[in-house]
Amino acid sequence: MKKTTGFIVFLAAVFFYCNYADAIGIEAAVGGQFLSPSGFFSYKGISELDNFDVENDLKYDDEANVYARVKIDMPLVLPNIYIMATPVEFEATGIKDMDFKFGDIEFNGNQEFYSKLNLNQYDIALYYSIPFLGLATLNKINIDLGINVKIIDFKAEILQETASLYESEDAILPVPMVYVAVAVGPVKNISIDMELRGISYGGDSCYSIIGRIKYEFPGPFFVAGGYRYDEINIDEDDVDIDLKLQGAFFETGVSF
Repeated sequence: MKKTTGFIVFLAAVFFYCNYADAIGIEAAVGGQFLSPSGFFSYKGISELDNFDVENDLKYDDEANVYARVKIDMPLVLPNIYIMATPVEFEATGIKDMDFKFGDIEFNGNQEFYSKLNLNQYDIALYYSIPFLGLATLNKINIDLGINVKIIDFKAEILQETASLYESEDAILPVPMVYVAVAVGPVKNISIDMELRGISYGGDSCYSIIGRIKYEFPGPFFVAGGYRYDEINIDEDDVDIDLKLQGAFFETGVSF
């Protein structure tokens, strides 16, 4: 929660700074999303027995969390900026039917254990809009192309109180990605946005797809709702992640 609050304050500071600096346009939003997890992760796993299935082993369920984002349309030839923070946290009591290894600790099978997973994502994109497309389509269609760096803040904890066993691991995993966004405004005050961030290299891959329907009130305020799908498949520094997160979101913000 402290990380989320701090980042929202940071976004507010960026917002007011860029407004003062006469940036061409600002869009900032805060919202809530309901993510359903699937897949597995492991740390220093030796075999598939050391993988944690987040649904069957860890018993993770849908979780609600708060996120924030800001887009800055920069003047002249400077690239536009898109920053988004998506904190994600799951915790529950689970069980595996055989002994398993997490990190340097061997845990007992058929005994309950507590686990907590933080998979916070921070995206920073630099992009340009295709020139004159808005003019040619009477501001009905806009396409953005650029690069995105996703910083995955991973932390997992396993606690088995009955055997006094505990292990944790945290890692910062930066992932360079391609960024593509399409906005279509079929009628006045309503737009349909699609965002794609993705990359695949060396057996690893990472994708984030966001679809959004936005309604703009008279003035700077808007509300929006949509669906988000994230797929993270990374094996680095003894951390093996193969997870999918998906669910609906709702947000409110300002744009001018």
